[in-house]
Amino acid sequence: MCNSAASVRHPYAVGETPQAYREPEETGEAQAADGGEGGDGARRRRKGTYPPLPEPLPVPVIDNHTHFDFSEGPAVSLGDALDAAEAAGVRGAVQVGTDLASSRFTAEVVEQDARLLGAVALHPNDAPLLAGAGTLDDALEEIERLAAGPRIRALGETGLDYFRTGEGGRGSQLTSFRRHIDIAKRLGKALQIHDRDAHDDVVATLLADGAPDRVVLHCFSGDAGLARICNEQGWYMSFAGTVTFRNAENLREALLVADPSLVLTETDAPFLTPHPFRGRPNAAYLVPYTVRAMAGFLEADLDSLCARLTANTEAVYGTWDRPGEPGKHRPVAGVADHT
Repeated sequence: MCNSAASVRHPYAVGETPQAYREPEETGEAQAADGGEGGDGARRRRKGTYPPLPEPLPVPVIDNHTHFDFSEGPAVSLGDALDAAEAAGVRGAVQVGTDLASSRFTAEVVEQDARLLGAVALHPNDAPLLAGAGTLDDALEEIERLAAGPRIRALGETGLDYFRTGEGGRGSQLTSFRRHIDIAKRLGKALQIHDRDAHDDVVATLLADGAPDRVVLHCFSGDAGLARICNEQGWYMSFAGTVTFRNAENLREALLVADPSLVLTETDAPFLTPHPFRGRPNAAYLVPYTVRAMAGFLEADLDSLCARLTANTEAVYGTWDRPGEPGKHRPVAGVADHT
């Protein structure tokens, strides 16, 4: 007779995709066939499936930039997403807004799970659209109201993006960026910056307007020269899965130059999945792939690097657990349906 208990897979088995992230048709055989990027198993599997759970980190870290409201695959509840992250040694996250809808979502869910803090903002690529519709000022006023919440610890992601927005929209981006800088300073919040192909103007704007006390260049995309500027100014550099990409030598050079007290890590999930799973959906439980790669590049002790990353992250955002509620959380109804 079959032992039914033995036939049930643990939802957080190392080397297997967490159950909540599996497509309905995924089987144990498909999981066993997964050999990572370049392996025969990976070529047989659909590119859109989530990667396997890594070995948990020896010291828990925090994903300081992720988007739980974005979906690239099966609907996953917030509780399941955070449980999977904890199983991998990722004890908390910063949920980041990019427009009014996602910022409202962020303000709601950070009050419902102690493992979350939040950031709210208008993405730079949205600023020209809002300005064209005549609603940018109203939107920024709502962002300021949302940012006042005690578990909203940053304005972000804001900044400049010259890759997706042409010269005609750059004035609106700059206006929005400067307003976010001002709000962050007045409310005493950190600033999370989206900087794409705009390094010089991001730096110039921060210096001209006066940066908030805590600035994070999310998904750091500069080189060693920009890292040195961040060192001089005391700005934090958050390294995502991109630092593991084979063509990202500039990021590894920046990591080697960066002041260790200013280094953070993130997923930017569901985007920028680290090697060897580049191109597949990302999730907070995959942070260990990036952190282990960082330790290798730095020739650093993994335990010490994890402890440093967590200390740095709390220096930016404060502590996660509410007084009297360490690690407490409850499911958030409807999160899996939010897009």
